[in-house]
Amino acid sequence: MASVHDNLYFNPMMTNGVVHANVFGIKDWVTPYKISVLALLYDMTASKITLPERRRLNKLILPLQQGPDLSLGQFLKTVEECCPQTAYAVKLRLHEMADGELKDMEYFFSTLPTPFTAFDSEAYKTSVVGLFMRHMLLAYNKLSFSQVYKLYKSLQHYYHSHYAKPTDGQVSLPALAADDSEMDLTSTEDTVGDRIDKEELDLPLHESELRNDNTPSRGPLSQKQAEYFLARQAYLLKNDENKALKPAALQEELNNMLKFNPDFAEAHYLNYLNSMRVQDIFLSAHSLLHYFDRLILSGNEGKSNGDEGYGRSLRYAALNLASLHCRFGHYQQADLALQEAIRIAQESNDHVCLQHCLSWLYTLEQMRGSDSTVLTEDSVKMAAHFCLPYLASLGIQSLVQQGATQGKTAHKLMDALKDTDILHWKHSLSELIEISLAQTTSIWRMYGKSTMALQQAQLLLNMSSLEPVNFGVQQNNTEAFAVALCHLAELHAEQGLYCAVSEILLHLKEQFPPHSQHAKLWMLCDLKIQFDRHMHEGKYHLAEPLVTAISALNKTEGLYRKALVLKALNRGTEAYSILQRLQTHCEKKKCTEVVIRVMLSTAELHWESSGFPTALPLLLQALALARQHHLQSLASETVLHLAFTQLMLGVPEQALTVLHEAIEPVLAHGAVMDKGRALLLTARCQMAVAGFRPNGQGQTDTHWAVLALNSLNEAEAYFSKLSCKERLRDVHYLQAQLHRSLGQTAQSNKSAMLFRLLDQELQSPAPPVSMRL
Repeated sequence: MASVHDNLYFNPMMTNGVVHANVFGIKDWVTPYKISVLALLYDMTASKITLPERRRLNKLILPLQQGPDLSLGQFLKTVEECCPQTAYAVKLRLHEMADGELKDMEYFFSTLPTPFTAFDSEAYKTSVVGLFMRHMLLAYNKLSFSQVYKLYKSLQHYYHSHYAKPTDGQVSLPALAADDSEMDLTSTEDTVGDRIDKEELDLPLHESELRNDNTPSRGPLSQKQAEYFLARQAYLLKNDENKALKPAALQEELNNMLKFNPDFAEAHYLNYLNSMRVQDIFLSAHSLLHYFDRLILSGNEGKSNGDEGYGRSLRYAALNLASLHCRFGHYQQADLALQEAIRIAQESNDHVCLQHCLSWLYTLEQMRGSDSTVLTEDSVKMAAHFCLPYLASLGIQSLVQQGATQGKTAHKLMDALKDTDILHWKHSLSELIEISLAQTTSIWRMYGKSTMALQQAQLLLNMSSLEPVNFGVQQNNTEAFAVALCHLAELHAEQGLYCAVSEILLHLKEQFPPHSQHAKLWMLCDLKIQFDRHMHEGKYHLAEPLVTAISALNKTEGLYRKALVLKALNRGTEAYSILQRLQTHCEKKKCTEVVIRVMLSTAELHWESSGFPTALPLLLQALALARQHHLQSLASETVLHLAFTQLMLGVPEQALTVLHEAIEPVLAHGAVMDKGRALLLTARCQMAVAGFRPNGQGQTDTHWAVLALNSLNEAEAYFSKLSCKERLRDVHYLQAQLHRSLGQTAQSNKSAMLFRLLDQELQSPAPPVSMRL
C-alpha cells in the first residue's frame, strides 16, 4: 500500500489538517541554501527516479525546508544517501548557475515549474512543496536588482566554498557569514509593504546538524531555526537520547542561543531537561524557574487567558518544582512546593491542576514509605469524574503496585491491569501501555513465574509504538523499556546464558548512557548478575568488591549481599549481625521479599552451628510470609530449606514428601542453580531412605540408589552450566559413594577421579556436605 511519503505533492486537505501545522514553519526568505532545495525539487519533477528513491526524497523534503541552512557538502551528502542520480543533477544545476552569469539564475527562477504557472505540475497549490515554491518566488520577485546581484554573488560563494577544501566534507562558513553582512537584501528604495524582514534575511549561515551530526552550531539562529532545533532535541531526549546532542554540546548550543535571546522560554526549558540528564539539581531548578519567569513575562499565557494565564503559569511552575525535588529525593522541599501549587489551584478553581497535584501527593507519600492507598483511590475517582484517563490509569497502576507488595492475589491485579489496558488502547496512551507491560513483567517475576515474565517482556520489546516515530527513532528510551530489558537480562542469567546477558547489557548501555536518568537500573542489574555469578563459581574474592558498588545504588541490596559474602567466608558472627539489622529495617519498610531472603540466610547460619531445631521456627515464619504474599519462588526455596532441615533431623521420608511439593515449580520456573540444588537434595533424601551408609555398612535399597544416581546426574548437568565447581565436587563425591555401594567399580573410580581433580583445582577444604543445601 502506498504511504503518504510516496508523494509529498498531494492535497493536504486530504490529511485532516496534519500537514497544515508544518506549513507555517517554512521560511520565506531567499538564501543560497534555499535555492539548492528548489533545485532539488526541480530535478525531482524533471527526472525519472524509482519509487523507493522518490519515497526517501519525499521524507527528506520537510526537514530540508524547515531545518537550519546546511553547507553544500552536507546538503549534497544528505541527498546522495537517498538518490545519487538526483544529487548529481542538483550539483550540475548549481554549477551552471554559479559558474555562469546572473541570467542563468534568472532563467532558473523563470522556468521553475510551479503549481501556479504549470498545469501539469506534480505539486498541489496548498501542499508543502507548493507553498514553499510560492514563498520563494514571492520573496525573489520582491528583490531589487542590487539585491538579486548580491544574492547571486552569495550563491557563487556558497558553491565555490564547498570545493575550496576538497578534503573537508563539511566546511565551515565564517567567510560566507561575513559576506552576508555586505549582502543587505533590504534597501531604503523598497516600500514598507514590499520590504522583507531584514532580521530574517541578514542572518549569517552556519553549520548545524540535520540528522546525526552532533556538532553544535555557531552564531545566531532565526526564530524558526531555533524552534526546529529545540523541538527536535526535546523529542530526541524523550524518545532516543543517544541521537540527541551530548549534554555538554547541547549546553553550549543553548548558552549560545540564550546569549542572543535571554528571554527565549523554550530554550530555558530544554536547558532544564538537559540538566536533568546529568542530575544537576542546581541548574535544573534554575532553568525551570527561568522558563516560567520568561513564560509569564512574554505574555504568551496572558494573551489568550488574561490574568488567568499568569496564575496558570505560577501553579504549574510550583507543580513542576515539586516533581523536580521528588526526583532528587528532597521530600520536604517537594512537599512545600506541592502545597503552594495546591493553594494557587484551589484559589483559581483549576480542577485539572488539582488532580495533578493529588497524583504527585500520593507519589510523594509512596516515596516516603507511607501507605498512600486512600489518597490513590481518591485520585482515581476524581480523575475519572473529570475525564482525565491518563491520571486515572496512573492511579490504578499505582494501586496495583501497592497491592502486589501487600499480598493481593495475581488474578485481581491482572484484572485491574486489563481494565486499564482497555482504557490505554481506547485513548492511544502508548506510554501507559509500555508501563503496564513492564509492571506486569515485574509482578510475574515477583510471583516466581519466569515464563510469564519472559513473555510480557518480549511483548513490550516487540510492540509497535502508537506515537509517530520521527527523526529515525526506533525504540523509546523510557523507564519501561529499561525495566523490561533488565528483567530479560536477569532471566537469562538465571538460566546460565551469559553470552545473551552480555548482549542485552551492551544494548542497555548504548540505549541508556551512564549519565542518563535510568542508567542506574542496568548498572544495578549488571552488578547483581556479576555478583551471583562469582558466588556460584566460588570466587568470593571477586564478589566482595562488588558489594560497595551495589551499596552505592541500593543500600538494602548491598547490605544483604555483604552478609552473603561474609557467610561464604565463614565469618558467621559478622554476617549474623548484619542480617539482624537488615531484617529490622526491612520489616519497618515492609520489604517482604528481602525479609524472607534474610530469614533463609539466617537459618543457613544456624545450620553451620548444627542448630537445625533453631532454624525451624524461622523457616516456618518465612514460609507463612511467602504464601501470604503469593511469592511462589521464595515459597519453593523455603520448602527446600525445610526439607534439608528435616533431613538433618533424621526424618528423610518426611523431607522427601515435603520436597515433592516444591520440586515441580522449581523445575518449571526456577533458576538453574535452584534446580541443581533441589535435585541434589532429592538425591540425598533418596540415599537416606535407601539406607545408604558412607562406610559401606548395612544393606542399600537398589531401587532408591538408582533413583538417587539419576537425580545426581541431572544435578551435575545443571551445575555444569554455571561452572559451579564446589557443587560439582559434592555431586561427584556422592556419585562415587553410590557407585561403590552398587558394585560399579569403573563408574566409582571415574567419579572419584573427577572429585579429586576438582578438589585439587579448588585448593580449599570442602565444607561438610551436611552443613549446606
